[in-house]
Amino acid sequence: MVSPGAGLSAVAIVGPTAVGKSDVADRLAARLSSEVLSCDAMQIYRGMDIGTAKMAPDECTAPLRLVDIVEPGVAYSAALYQADARAHVERLLGSGCLPVFCGGTGLYLKAALDEMDFPSGELEDDRRAGYQELAERIGEEELHALLAERDPESAAVIHPHNVRRVIRALEMHDDGISYAQQKSQFSVPREHYHALWFGLTRNREVLYERINLRVDLMFEQGLVDEVRGLMDQGLGDALTSMQAIGYKEIIDAFNGVMSMDEARELIKMRSRRYAKRQLSWFKRDDRIVWFDMDEFTIDKVVEDILHRIEAA
Repeated sequence: MVSPGAGLSAVAIVGPTAVGKSDVADRLAARLSSEVLSCDAMQIYRGMDIGTAKMAPDECTAPLRLVDIVEPGVAYSAALYQADARAHVERLLGSGCLPVFCGGTGLYLKAALDEMDFPSGELEDDRRAGYQELAERIGEEELHALLAERDPESAAVIHPHNVRRVIRALEMHDDGISYAQQKSQFSVPREHYHALWFGLTRNREVLYERINLRVDLMFEQGLVDEVRGLMDQGLGDALTSMQAIGYKEIIDAFNGVMSMDEARELIKMRSRRYAKRQLSWFKRDDRIVWFDMDEFTIDKVVEDILHRIEAA
């Protein structure tokens, strides 16, 4: 049993899709006699298994949490993830275990581990509907002017045409939170939990080939049938969950927008682009210690992390 240093509250395994995060996190959590807390904005949905590359229970050595927690038609957010994730962190720390986060949704991870406030209107409510109605009535420019009057600092960093973000800033101002100040925290994070962050990467071409092979495997495993089943439940493409890569494209194919072969290639392309965006997001965080998985085995990465945990 590895004993973490005083004050260490979590470990995070991050990186782009298909790089190998799940295997490292699962093995690490098992060595720590702990649990993996998934940090994936789409793995939270029940029934979305193949297209999100969710680890099956019989593939896991350590318990996997924060997957299958809501139905695909239910609204979810970083604010809700923050509450759910922190409840698990407190439970694990209370039992003497070190939580192991794993995932590629950077915003969710920061919400859980760093100081980040959310407006009470994070989900659809009467207040948000009111601001949306106001925007339609007075127009984008006037809505932005209203924000400038109430919170000039936040208005200065939001484009007037970005109505969704203007509304969010207004909601945050109503709750006594500054959008601009929170935005600045992304570059200078303030820890809520002291965590060690580890990133996995690979040669770009190797990573892209892994992504392509993963998509082909998803089709072999029955991704098309999985999407058809969700659609049969009345889960249409307007839902956030159905906008996930691998689902939206197949829905479009069902609707005649493209062929299924074209959908497969589009999923590969969008997955590669998503991986590039994930790398860009995480590379901005200087706390992350990176491992090149073309040079390290899973066991070597886990041993290195365990030594760093002991030394923390």
